Amino acid sequence: MALFSSKDEVMLQTMLRQLFQSVKEKITGAPSLECAEEILLRLEETDEKFHNYEFVKYLRQHICNTLGSMIEEEMEKCTSDQNQGEDSGYDTVVQHVTKRTQESKEYKEMMYSLKNIMMVVVESMINKFEEDETRSEDRQRKMQKEQSGSCCTDNCSDSDSSFNQSYKFCQGKLRLILDQLDPGQPKEVRYEALQILCSAPPSDVLSCENWTTLCEKLTTSLSDPDPMFTDRILKFYAQTFTLSPLHMTKEIYTSLAKYLELYFLSRENHLPTLSAGVDITSSNVTRLLKKVRLLNEYQKEAPSFWIRHPEKYMEEIVERTLSLLSVKQEQSHLVPQKILDPIYFFALVDTKAVWFKKWMHAYYSRTTVLRLLEKKYKCLITTAVQQCVQYLELCEAMKADEILGHSKHCGNKQKSFYYSGQELQYIYFIHSLCLLGRLLIYTQGRKLFPIKLKNRKDSVSLTSLLVLFTQIIYYSPSCPKMTSIVYSENYSPASMVTDILRMLCDQKECAAAPDCSETALIHIADILARIASVEEGLILLLYGENMNSSEEESLTGAHIIAKFSKKLLEEDISIFSGSEMLPVVKGAFISVCRQIYGTCEGLQVLLPYGLHESIAKAWKKTSLLSERIPTPVEGSDSVSSVSQESPNSLAWEDNLLDDLLNFAATPKGLLLLQRTGAINECVTFMLSQYAKKPQVSRQKEFGYEVLVVQVASTAAGAVALQNSGFISALITELWSNLECGRDDVRLTHPRATPVDPIDRSCQKSFLALVNLLSYPAVYELTGNQELPNKAEYSLREVPTCIIDIMDRLIVLNSEAKIRSLLNYEQSHTFGLRLLSVVCCDLDALLLLEAQYQVSDMLLHAQEENTFEISENHRNFIIDGLSVERNHVLVRINLIGGPSERILPPRMLEKGDDPYPWPMFSSYPLPHCYLSEGPRSADIKQDNDIGNLLSCFKMSDKQTEWIENCRRQFCKTMKSKPDAVHGSALGELLEKWVLLLAENPSECYFPSVEYTATDANVKNESLSSVQQLGMKMTVRYGKFLNLLKDGAENDLALVLKHCEKFLKQQQSAVTSSLRCLQGNYAGHDWFVSSLFMIMRGDKEKTLHFLQHFSRLLTSAFLWVPRLHNSRYLPVDTLGTGIHPIYFCSAHYIEMLLKAEVPLVFSAFHMSGFAPSQICLQWITQCFWNYLDWIEICHYIATCVVLGPDYQVYVCIAILKHLQRDILQHTQAQDLQVFLKEEALHGFRVSNYFDYMENLEQNYRPVLLRDMRSIRMQSS
Repeated sequence: MALFSSKDEVMLQTMLRQLFQSVKEKITGAPSLECAEEILLRLEETDEKFHNYEFVKYLRQHICNTLGSMIEEEMEKCTSDQNQGEDSGYDTVVQHVTKRTQESKEYKEMMYSLKNIMMVVVESMINKFEEDETRSEDRQRKMQKEQSGSCCTDNCSDSDSSFNQSYKFCQGKLRLILDQLDPGQPKEVRYEALQILCSAPPSDVLSCENWTTLCEKLTTSLSDPDPMFTDRILKFYAQTFTLSPLHMTKEIYTSLAKYLELYFLSRENHLPTLSAGVDITSSNVTRLLKKVRLLNEYQKEAPSFWIRHPEKYMEEIVERTLSLLSVKQEQSHLVPQKILDPIYFFALVDTKAVWFKKWMHAYYSRTTVLRLLEKKYKCLITTAVQQCVQYLELCEAMKADEILGHSKHCGNKQKSFYYSGQELQYIYFIHSLCLLGRLLIYTQGRKLFPIKLKNRKDSVSLTSLLVLFTQIIYYSPSCPKMTSIVYSENYSPASMVTDILRMLCDQKECAAAPDCSETALIHIADILARIASVEEGLILLLYGENMNSSEEESLTGAHIIAKFSKKLLEEDISIFSGSEMLPVVKGAFISVCRQIYGTCEGLQVLLPYGLHESIAKAWKKTSLLSERIPTPVEGSDSVSSVSQESPNSLAWEDNLLDDLLNFAATPKGLLLLQRTGAINECVTFMLSQYAKKPQVSRQKEFGYEVLVVQVASTAAGAVALQNSGFISALITELWSNLECGRDDVRLTHPRATPVDPIDRSCQKSFLALVNLLSYPAVYELTGNQELPNKAEYSLREVPTCIIDIMDRLIVLNSEAKIRSLLNYEQSHTFGLRLLSVVCCDLDALLLLEAQYQVSDMLLHAQEENTFEISENHRNFIIDGLSVERNHVLVRINLIGGPSERILPPRMLEKGDDPYPWPMFSSYPLPHCYLSEGPRSADIKQDNDIGNLLSCFKMSDKQTEWIENCRRQFCKTMKSKPDAVHGSALGELLEKWVLLLAENPSECYFPSVEYTATDANVKNESLSSVQQLGMKMTVRYGKFLNLLKDGAENDLALVLKHCEKFLKQQQSAVTSSLRCLQGNYAGHDWFVSSLFMIMRGDKEKTLHFLQHFSRLLTSAFLWVPRLHNSRYLPVDTLGTGIHPIYFCSAHYIEMLLKAEVPLVFSAFHMSGFAPSQICLQWITQCFWNYLDWIEICHYIATCVVLGPDYQVYVCIAILKHLQRDILQHTQAQDLQVFLKEEALHGFRVSNYFDYMENLEQNYRPVLLRDMRSIRMQSS
């Protein structure tokens, strides 16, 4: 358009005048200028001659030349994307392409050019308005005369044809072309005639009287063997499709479709056979595919404009298309091989049947398509169903390796240009699948069923078809991968069927179909549940075919199932209202959801749908209804109905409770369950199910054991277990095995003397108690409660609670207790073993010591277990109980990691001295139990730690500075980890936290002013647990040469300051849970660790904590930081669950399953949860599990690198322990091993590379969830 001449200007003025003359009456009749503008804007809708105006043709041609190629590219790209998700309609594609086009540089340049041209033209017209007005009629007559006498020449390109061509194709010229196109004419003459025809405006050609004859000539010429000749005809057809209105293009389309139909029916043409396949490099095949593709392109475009034309045009196009696709080649004895039908070639060029999707999108065309399918062309649906049946039969008949091997063989043959028979069948199957999927969306489409197939006794109903689809999902992993077509798009059968089921779930009217019954939905849910029950199926439902896909708008199967289940629960599908089967359908789909949200990764995906709230709401509603069912009166007519209604209602109520209970399978799910307020009822239901042991499978039994562990890891869960009678039943069963034995056996067989410290009959009860007695449970069940300490105990008096177990089996401080035990040694050994495991949790140890003085009791028992060898000397009697007590005494009084303390064995050795370890009955402990390993000393700083500390100076570029410091820290930890120790570590942490606290972007909690002095807190009292913990800390600090005499007073002041500082940020909580009443129930192990890192410096410790409290990391390292905190949502606060559990521990389980699956499976098989042991490790800062330097490295790593490293450290530890975990799973004592054993050989620095890889993969998700703890509310 840069060469815009005066001649062009005159031509445009002429075109505009023609337009204005035609609409003159409409414009002059407008009451205002705005109305006139509105008339012009809506001219296309109101003026049937709109597309014949030369100015409109000019604009269309100009837009086509300028933007045509770009629009085609965008359409192809968009169509390719949309084919994978059938949800978006054609209108969405048009909107998308329009938006992209309008935002393009080419569009802006074109508009700028057109605006300038039109401004010149309009300005010229205004200047000459009066002159033009007087001469307009003369000029118009002159132009018409010029148009009638002019002929079109073939010397202009497509881009300038609007200027250099005449605007009326004369009849004489068309007759001449008809003669020249005669097959008897020379090739050059015919070719030149086609050139002239292609350069003429198609609308003029189609409006000529001889168009019908020309159409027949062109159709006949399509069979010409010369490819250039047929290409020219196809080019003319393409131009006609692009530039002409529907009533003209319809003629071209129907003639081309009729030609192809005759082509396929003719036996003279050499069509490919199915066995031979299709080689698209063959000239015959290429020409055929070009014709098919041209038809298909028009099929996809036609729906965008055929609504503006009479329905008969659309009907003719639809019928001609269906007639062509219904052509079937009859096999004969002369040609035994199957010849390919037209449908195969359409499937090749449009595998996902996009044309059918677009035709079915609008009601206008859909009615015609469905009517013709039902009356004349039902065979199309029959063959489509037949393809799906054959595909499934192939999958069932062939083994996976045979199919895969065959597909590889197929893929080796010229992958880009050759389609084997199997690949053609597969492509046709995909085309059929898409066609059927689109058909099923609509009520009238579903009415085409049932379908009768050849060689099949029963008809294929809609239910049968849905079952067939789900079976295809089941078999799809074993199906052949069609290597020649999977490169560009996803043609997986499982994915395609999932899309179809997804669309069915989204369509409310689908439930209205008679064949899409509740029974069919139940079958679908059953198959989905089977898919979700295996790991590969769960991944498919959660993430679809492409786990790394970033397309959020494409919902996976799990989302669709959750949405549909939520609608069912809320009874948002009106067609099911009042249905007797509705609860069964609900239960079936919620069961699928339960398989998903019962896993950490599944719960994360389904979290936005709030299924826990919907299920709880449905349960409460059902519970109320079941309470209102009247008691049946004998003789009343309602007896039978009530008797039926009551069991059904109770069964549905139990089903809902089971669904809610399964949220407890994960830490975050347990938080959601407790928010619903149904924890007590769920645990009671679990007890009733667990009691039906013959009816509970081993796998489900493992599942219930894990649920108990998760529930017992929280305070509210422990209380629910007690209120439900679960603990009482567990202890009663234990007592029966421990003290009574089985009555039905004792009469005929004398009881064997136990060989193991804990008899096999009691092992299961022992592990169940170990699982149960986490610190939150111990505190809720025993906190502030005294032991009975009765004067007499009846032999028939059976313990029923944890306090009774403490009183009867552990704290045996009276003769009455000992006499009450029939098997004193075995029972007390059981109690001591249980005490040993429980006391591995240091908070539980401090609580039991503070309330029951267990160490004094054990020392006294040791003193009683002696014999006099001389007047002033007594020796200890070495027996099973004294050895066990000695081990427990050393364990509970000595703090240290694997190389810092020595625990005496529980077994006697062979030889003259069976137990060389000294026993004691008073403190201090013998020195032999203290390790002679390296003690902490303030080592001299080397260059690496100096360089690291030098980094900790604020820079203008805060983000770069922070990342640089972290890189330097990682480098030091990998190269010289021992340098990160002593006073250098204290200085490092102090500087780092101070600088981060001054950076607002790094602060998570608001700043809190704290002005209290030592005098203000001096008279405050610490709990007995805190006091004992303080003494334990000082003892450990002195052993490590970190603390000096007098450190106890400074630590007491630090703890008091912390309590006062945190109390300023707490909310008043009214709760029956003991843990929420008053201050934090345990000892502050993080503050104690920090006090030791700062080498007993009170001021440094307090300053650090004030700055540290602003960072997100403080929420996960400093456990009391969020006790009753006002920063947590109210519904989270009321549960008493700490974010370390519902966030860190949740992700530990999630990452463990992904990164160390064998260990995760071992936990499940042991009926134990990783979350419980990791919560214990984290709460006590790994005291007694890691050596001091590793504890320092753990704290430093989390403070410097971020709170998500807390998760990565735990994963690294569990990976380190993999071999031991697998061995102890086999030995059935995994939980005892993990709680009692230190983490031998583990060094944080050795796993830095591994943890950095975890960070790259998971940090965004973890930090996003960690940062949301203040907002996580139901």
